[in-house]
Amino acid sequence: MGLRYLKRAIKTGEQSLSDVRDSVQKMLIDIEKGGDIKALDYAKKLDNYDGKIILSPDDIGEASEKVPKRIKDDIQFAYENVKKFAEAQKKTLHDFDIEVVPDFITGQKYIPCNAVGCYIPGGRYSHVASAIMTVTTAKVARCRHISACSPPRANIGINPAIIYTANLCGADTILAMGGVQAISSMAYGLFGLPKADILVGPGNQYVAEAKRLLFGRVGLDMVAGPTDSLILADKTADAEIVAIDLVGQAEHGYNSPVWLVTDDSELAEKVLNLIPKAIEDLPKVNKENAEAAWRDFGEVIICSNREEMASTSDDYAPEHLSVQASDLDWWLDRLKCYGSLFLGEETTVAYGDKASGTNHVLPTARSARYTGGLSVHKYMKVVTWQRATREGSKDIAQATARISRTEGMEGHARTADIRLKKYFPNEKFDMIGE
Repeated sequence: MGLRYLKRAIKTGEQSLSDVRDSVQKMLIDIEKGGDIKALDYAKKLDNYDGKIILSPDDIGEASEKVPKRIKDDIQFAYENVKKFAEAQKKTLHDFDIEVVPDFITGQKYIPCNAVGCYIPGGRYSHVASAIMTVTTAKVARCRHISACSPPRANIGINPAIIYTANLCGADTILAMGGVQAISSMAYGLFGLPKADILVGPGNQYVAEAKRLLFGRVGLDMVAGPTDSLILADKTADAEIVAIDLVGQAEHGYNSPVWLVTDDSELAEKVLNLIPKAIEDLPKVNKENAEAAWRDFGEVIICSNREEMASTSDDYAPEHLSVQASDLDWWLDRLKCYGSLFLGEETTVAYGDKASGTNHVLPTARSARYTGGLSVHKYMKVVTWQRATREGSKDIAQATARISRTEGMEGHARTADIRLKKYFPNEKFDMIGE
């Protein structure tokens, strides 16, 4: 039968970023040249904020007092889950060594990055959960210094719950700054910060482009955005839950795609009919985002069977993938391309976004084809080492010299030759081209 679209996107995410790129490039150059002063200028210009940038312990304490106890308890609950999951991830990382030939040892070890810059969005929504996801994992990885930046509101500053959370999770420095100026400050080591080795966390198109342009001089978790979600559902799915889940993710932004893939036409029609009401029931700003995202980017696809559904999902490689279908073990084994997987009606993307323990900084725009999301692993450098006795190096040296000469790299070959001559002066070796 092939794929059949009951609803197809009328826009794609492949829009020109040339204006954004030019603007961000100029800002990066300006801030690198102008340092703290230029970053402050942009903060005043773009965020209408000229308050304190580096928060003191007193500032953190004052903000924390404004957070209700019920919210603190919920943040603590989510933090403990994320920390527990990150600690379990870290236990999967093992140093090792292996004797590749007698008396020649090679090895691998994990070393955490020294300085981390965490970006915590705070514009349209105050992403408390992003503070948990980025700072906690860096702390578990044992990075030495963790900076956390979040956009301040004009004449107000950072949302107190973000300040409380970043501090709870282990941020060493909290900056009231957002956008390109925040990314620059962490990358360039402004305001007394150590220069970040890696920048992590979601952000708008300007933040994403700044990270992209800085890649190389700093590491990145990924260049993410806009967020996207796909639901795989069969006849056993609850149409109302499917509709609410799609709309719940569409509220992220006007360009956040949500997709339904199903092999049941009746379910698809029900979901299509339920979504407008689900959008209409949202508060104004959420409604505007969800309405635009569903109108322009939403899709409903009907497949002939579950294998075609899985194949379609793998092709879309969604950031968030929900399965509301029977035989969940089959789906877990079959699906290959996604940022995070939510199996069964009893889970939903919002659980992973906020409190269940898995990280919500995930690959978007089909990059789940080749990478996973933020984890302890992202903060760890995988390095290798080797050690040998003189006897153990003999065969390695001969092979190195001959391969080097085959490649035309005589200088490389001679670094092996000199060791063979020193360690085994009375032996003759077949050194091609010597």
